[in-house]
Amino acid sequence: MGNQLDRITHLNYSELPTGDPSGLEKDELRVGVAYFFSDEEEEVDDRTPSDCGFTKDHSPAEEGPFSVSEVEYSAFCSQECIFSKLRENEDLNVYSAKTLLTMCKPGDLLELVATAQAPHWVIYQRDDQVIHLHKGEIRRDSLLEISNGRHGRIVNNRYRFRPLPPDLVMQNASGHLGLRSEEICWTNSESFAAWCRFGKREFKAGGEAHSAEQQYFLKVHLSGSGVHTLVFRSLEDMIRERRRVDASGILKELSLVTGDK
Repeated sequence: MGNQLDRITHLNYSELPTGDPSGLEKDELRVGVAYFFSDEEEEVDDRTPSDCGFTKDHSPAEEGPFSVSEVEYSAFCSQECIFSKLRENEDLNVYSAKTLLTMCKPGDLLELVATAQAPHWVIYQRDDQVIHLHKGEIRRDSLLEISNGRHGRIVNNRYRFRPLPPDLVMQNASGHLGLRSEEICWTNSESFAAWCRFGKREFKAGGEAHSAEQQYFLKVHLSGSGVHTLVFRSLEDMIRERRRVDASGILKELSLVTGDK
C-alpha cells in the first residue's frame, strides 16, 4: 500500500491512506474526502531585491549564511511536537538561491523568505528546477528566477512527520503539474510542498475530520513578550494563521488562548 497517488482531478474523491497527525502510524487506513480550493495567497510577487528586507546588513547577491529577524514557533497535536521553528534547536540561517542550488537534493523542501511576506515553499527537482503552487497553479520554474532576490533554506525537518522516499516526493509533485485553482486542494505553497514530502491528507483544505478530542496548539515565541499559545481544529487552519502572522507580525486577539509572559 504505498503512498503513491494518481493525478487528482476535480470530483475525484480518492485519497491517500495516511497516518495519525502526531506522526504515529496506525494499522487501519484513514480515508477522507478532499475539498478543492485555489490558493489564497500571493507569496512570490514582483518586489525588487531592495524590497525583500535584506539591504540593511547584506545584499541579496551575498551567498550567506546569515540570519534574519523572524517569529519563532513550535506546534503540537495532543502531546506530540509536529512542527518546530526555534533558533535554539535549528539552523535558521538563509542563503542565496545560487548557494542553495549547491546544497539541495531532489525532493528537498525549500523555504524562500522576505520581510512582511509569508514564506514561499517549493519542492526541489533538479538542475535549478522546482515545483510549487503559485498563482493558483502547480507549476515548474527556475529557483533562480522565482527567488527574485530572496534568500532561502532547506526545511526538510521543520515538520516532524516521517518523510516519503525522494522518488515518491517527486512523483507527488510532478504528478500534479498543470493543475489550476478549481482542481487543487491546497490553500498555500507550504501545504502543497509539505503534502508532497509527507503524503498526509491533513495538509489539504478539508482533508481531516474535526473532533473535540483533536486539537492543534501553536506556540508563538515573540521576542520580549513571551510565548503565546493558539488553538486550532485542523492543521490547515494552524498553517494559515501562522503564515498570516509571518506576513503581518500581528496576532489575532480572539485566537489567543494563553499568554505566558
